[in-house]
Amino acid sequence: MTEPVFTKIAIIGAGLIGASIARAAQEYGAAESVVLYDVSDDVRQRAAGIGLGNIAEDLKSAVTEADCVFLCVPVGALEAVAADAVPLMKAGAILTDVGSVKEQAASALSAAADGRVHIIPGHPIAGTEQSGPEAGFPTLFQNAWHILTPLAKGDADYAEAISRLEAFWTQLGATVETMDAARHDRVLAITSHLPHLIAFNIVATAFDMETVEQGEVVKYSAGGFRDFTRIAASDPVMWRDVFLHNKDAVLECLGRFSEDLAALQRAIRWGDGETLFNEFTRARSIRKAIIDAGQDSGAVNFGRNLPKGDEDESA
Repeated sequence: MTEPVFTKIAIIGAGLIGASIARAAQEYGAAESVVLYDVSDDVRQRAAGIGLGNIAEDLKSAVTEADCVFLCVPVGALEAVAADAVPLMKAGAILTDVGSVKEQAASALSAAADGRVHIIPGHPIAGTEQSGPEAGFPTLFQNAWHILTPLAKGDADYAEAISRLEAFWTQLGATVETMDAARHDRVLAITSHLPHLIAFNIVATAFDMETVEQGEVVKYSAGGFRDFTRIAASDPVMWRDVFLHNKDAVLECLGRFSEDLAALQRAIRWGDGETLFNEFTRARSIRKAIIDAGQDSGAVNFGRNLPKGDEDESA
């Protein structure tokens, strides 16, 4: 059996990602002891009720003597939670996060640093539209990317901490890659943040259209619209914070998207079938590249009458 990477880990925030880290760390033996803490009494009780791990009653008992502390909280809460956690952590411990905006995370975590702990921001590119401790499952990170955006420092102790964190995520089944925080935020703005913004918007638009009854939107929703509703079911608090804290990269992508959408609008208005065909063909080739890279399955899935447990939950 593979040796544990950490003796004790502390997970702050028992939502989908926090619960999945707990499940995976126990399932794959990546940590000897897993302790969770959530500021919500209800969430802590629910986590305890489903056997998620050792549930701490306060932040101090969670992070004390932990080798690695995972902040699984909304991006907007990182700075305050990190400020509370760092003074309670032991020297040499690792403080990391799972947020999808890394420049802001680096700033928030660094603001709390006191020179005793290793700050290593991170982002697992994995998730579903579900939330809460019940949503966690151990295989969430299998074959997923986990991006680390280490701070610009090169001492041997910090390098060793990065290696240990890489080993932890690898043991959970993820493929780890390091990246500059600003580049991460630009890449995720187009591959994750903008698609979510479009999904939220198109679902709201469909329900606001005066010429279409809401009942008809639900009754006759085609596969494409159902995919949008699945994404739009994601945690609104988390995504509000993502857009507020990665606004520059998102607005840049949104501007380019608006220009390209306007070009398609003109092509439809003027009956320019060639432009439409060429753009659709190019988009189709990108879908094939994603399948060929193993990032998704090419299996036909119209979202109809799937057996329970077989639903596509990737976000």
